[in-house]
Amino acid sequence: MSVPEKKGFFDKPGNFRRFLTAFFASLAVLLLVDFLVGKHGHFSWEEAPEFFAAYGFVSCVVLVLAARVLRRLVKRPEDYYGR
Repeated sequence: MSVPEKKGFFDKPGNFRRFLTAFFASLAVLLLVDFLVGKHGHFSWEEAPEFFAAYGFVSCVVLVLAARVLRRLVKRPEDYYGR
């Protein structure tokens, strides 16, 4: 006897599209709310609109690029531990 495979929420394409729509809508709302919240940064550039969103995005891109460079330094052959 085989057990029927249980379908997950994201197995249906419509559910995944709804999730992405809700996700991007929530991001848009958060970006809009950022204009309404008062900022009290230590430096003047911290008070710029969407500074922390841009800072986070740039930081993420820098981490990915740094990981690509570091991968070349620490990469080993596929059979390295089998020798």
